[in-house]
Amino acid sequence: MTASHTSQSLENKWDAVRAKNMSEPEKLLYRSNLLGSDKRITNYGGGNTSAKVMQKDPLTGDITEVLWVKGSGGDVGSIKMDGFSTLYMDKLNALKSLYRGVEFEDEMVAYLPHCTFNLNPRAASIDTPLHAYVPAKHVDHMHPDAIIAIAAAKDSKVLTQQIFGNDIGWLPWKKPGFELGLWLSDFCAKNPSAKGVVLESHGLFTWADDARECYELTLQVIQKAMDWFKAETAGKPAFGGAIHDSLPPGERRAVAARLMPAIRGFVSGKQHMVGHFTDSDAVLEFVNGRDMERLAALGTSCPDHFLRTKICPLVVDFTPSAPDVEATLEGLEGAVASYREGYQAYYDRCKHDNSPAIRDPNAVVYLVPGVGMITFAKDKATARISGEFYVNAINVMRGADAVSEYCGLPEQEAFDIEYWLLEEAKLQRMPAPKSMAGRVALVTGGAGGIGSATAERYLREGACVMLADIDEAALAETATALSKQYSPDVVRTVAMNVTDEDAIAAAYSSIALEFGGVDILVSNAGIASSAPIEETTLDLWNKNMAILSTGYFLVSREAFRVFKVQSMGGAIVFVASKNGLAASPNASAYCTAKASEIHLARCLALEGAPMGVRVNVVNPDAVLKGSKIWQGEWLDQRAGTYGTDKEGLEEMYRERSMLKRSVLPEDIAEAAYFLASDLSAKSTGNIINVDAGNVQAFTR
Repeated sequence: MTASHTSQSLENKWDAVRAKNMSEPEKLLYRSNLLGSDKRITNYGGGNTSAKVMQKDPLTGDITEVLWVKGSGGDVGSIKMDGFSTLYMDKLNALKSLYRGVEFEDEMVAYLPHCTFNLNPRAASIDTPLHAYVPAKHVDHMHPDAIIAIAAAKDSKVLTQQIFGNDIGWLPWKKPGFELGLWLSDFCAKNPSAKGVVLESHGLFTWADDARECYELTLQVIQKAMDWFKAETAGKPAFGGAIHDSLPPGERRAVAARLMPAIRGFVSGKQHMVGHFTDSDAVLEFVNGRDMERLAALGTSCPDHFLRTKICPLVVDFTPSAPDVEATLEGLEGAVASYREGYQAYYDRCKHDNSPAIRDPNAVVYLVPGVGMITFAKDKATARISGEFYVNAINVMRGADAVSEYCGLPEQEAFDIEYWLLEEAKLQRMPAPKSMAGRVALVTGGAGGIGSATAERYLREGACVMLADIDEAALAETATALSKQYSPDVVRTVAMNVTDEDAIAAAYSSIALEFGGVDILVSNAGIASSAPIEETTLDLWNKNMAILSTGYFLVSREAFRVFKVQSMGGAIVFVASKNGLAASPNASAYCTAKASEIHLARCLALEGAPMGVRVNVVNPDAVLKGSKIWQGEWLDQRAGTYGTDKEGLEEMYRERSMLKRSVLPEDIAEAAYFLASDLSAKSTGNIINVDAGNVQAFTR
């Protein structure tokens, strides 16, 4: 409920013409996507929708009532038709006779598959009974910040009555499940004129017998709460008023870029973590507020918020009026260790005999006064979404504390959700992480054939990649294609000249800010030149050495600095050339620079080994496809050297190889993947020739 949020009314996006000929399930999908398109209505993955539809039983041919409800793990904003579970209503009603009481309610989840209609493989969620036992045909369960601010207030029942009268009821906190479904059923029976209910510390249920009516009712109820808060909080300072001023944007980003690799190193003990930085107005208002530390310690309220952000955030000791990043860095290790100890104590206090083993004890959310919020998770999307959830929590705390007193979930209730056996079962069903999950790679020359192929190979294995290149147009084109194939979350770009120290430092600051740090450097930026020695100018010689030798030194030096801060090892892959081992005529500057590059890699392998940094080399030869160095003069010059044209040159290279095969960018990418992955965890200082066989380039 920031000023920007409350200043604009929720938009009714229902298009009657579009919906006119939709089936009831199609209207459910339409309604769901509309609701999920506005984060003021519900957070990512939060809430669910349902419709009770009369359909023909595929086995008996009889018309029966079927509950269509968002399945487990989906998101209403992006859900497709296959994201809904379908269950027989008569069988769901029959489950009531099997219910043995609240202490046994988790066993009811195992009965839900027996209620499946038409062999639908989509697993039903724990919220299914909440929808099934509301008698209305259409039900929306949303997590709007404005409603949760009411639900998380100390006197939420009174506020609900004050704002909505008898139209919207109130139920006390109850963990989602079968018992809460029965509570809703009982509420509806006793309050037949009610249009919905606020669930304490949870969210909003609304219902109607028509899809459009249900959608519009949900919007009206949320808008009424937003308008009420706007009026009630006008002129009141949020979070007790500001006690810090925000640093300017550039300084905020610079501080975060310094802190994130250090935090990443501290929290990546069990797996590589990926970071996300947010300095939105809502976040800055919170981290600068007098009451921030008190409210942060209370934790979040809505179960969805809590599951994404842990029991509470870690507040970083930083004073924006007298910024001392070095002092903050010195204190970080102790602060992270103290948080872990506190989390262990929380687990020990609350665990049951059958609780799952303790999970990662590190904080997810890090609040930095004057700077913003940092979040870390197992992948970029989760880190970003965790930050979004905490912004939801900030909005809730702002509203609840302004009109009443904000209340987080009681500690034991929070633990029972975090370590819920059903939640553990869901985690166990998740696919195994890919081989580069959580890894972050910087690829220079990322817009070229070899660079983009290597980036694609890393992305395929779950890595995050920043593409660096001097060609900004090609960089944007490559990033667009890779983002479309994988996700905008995992692809970033930076314009960078590898001979410019400032540009390189800025690139590493950018990758730290975007992903939290770096694990892999693929040094691939290159040029090529061809000229007899007597025609090789000093400028041509220096240009080759600057890009292919000095450039590789500069980007590696900065990588080592980040690796040292993170203290979690790393991998550097140099894309060199067969010419670094085997001389070629009329290419002395290029061959010498490539030889220098290879020897630099050997030197770095020696220095990197004590800190777990591996440095290896891929030596390609004659990779014509997609390679920018084969455009223009170099192609003409090499063709002239061998007395042929482009097509003849490619054939000549293929035939001169021992294996008589062309070498493609994807072949180099495969070697670069091997050398950066754990498959080569015990290899450093090595060279892999990917040249289809060239005896002059044999390393031994």
